[in-house]
Amino acid sequence: MELPGALQLGELAAAFASVPVFPLFDAAYFIVSVLYLKYEPGAVEMSRKSPFASWLCAMLHCFGSYILADLLLGESPIHYFSNNSSVILATAVWYLIFFCPMNLFYKCVSFLPVKLIFVAMKEVVRVRKIAAGVHHAHHQYHHGWFIMMATGWVKGSGVALMSNFEQLLRGVWKPETNEILHMSFPTKASLYGTVLFTLQQTHWLPVSEANLIFFFTMFMIVCKVFMTATHSHASPFAPVEGFICPVFFGSVSSGHTSHHNQHGHCHEASYQPPPPVKSKEELNEGTRKRKAKKAE
Repeated sequence: MELPGALQLGELAAAFASVPVFPLFDAAYFIVSVLYLKYEPGAVEMSRKSPFASWLCAMLHCFGSYILADLLLGESPIHYFSNNSSVILATAVWYLIFFCPMNLFYKCVSFLPVKLIFVAMKEVVRVRKIAAGVHHAHHQYHHGWFIMMATGWVKGSGVALMSNFEQLLRGVWKPETNEILHMSFPTKASLYGTVLFTLQQTHWLPVSEANLIFFFTMFMIVCKVFMTATHSHASPFAPVEGFICPVFFGSVSSGHTSHHNQHGHCHEASYQPPPPVKSKEELNEGTRKRKAKKAE
């Protein structure tokens, strides 16, 4: 009984992995990406003042992962823009979200039940891009594990790793929002996912690519839909990271903190601040008092 079930699951995974992502899933990916752009402060005003800059930001949100992956593999960063159908579709989505009369398109796609469907469809594209990035890098660098991981990671992370550059196009500079320093859930999940796909591609993980795509996509859909529906920013990896990271990478110890505080207190105790400098009026007042005493 288990063998037919396994075969049926394998066939389902193979059929799922062969479903084309263009145009429906790509359209959902573009819609969610441009929605996040519109949520950025000042994005709507910029679209009115400089539509071209707004369009460039939208293209980075839609195709930033391809640009970074091409740069890593030594290819032209504008190579993907030769895909006219995708660029036209992304441009149409950008125009409808920003300039549709009465914001009808934006209101429809940002309606939460509809948005959750698009979020789920976007995760399908994300996992496919991770798998495609690892597969592409494996063809050029058969034993380059770290190259495969880097390519798959940037393919899955999208514009997040280019967020500072995209902010510059909008006239904003926020270096503290660096995605590498403060990874969001999609960036972390893409990193962990690309490790799995690299292990699978190099035959260290005994599972088919179709099965890995299917199960990892289901994991991403469940997590992202739940986080979007509950407006949560908490990472599902946080409990595991909170347990593992202190063991392997250490944590800020209280002893170090107390030593730092004691050192600071000792330094403060040994350091006597200079007496306050008297103002010109106080000096003149003192001079007048001394002259009055001499006169008496």
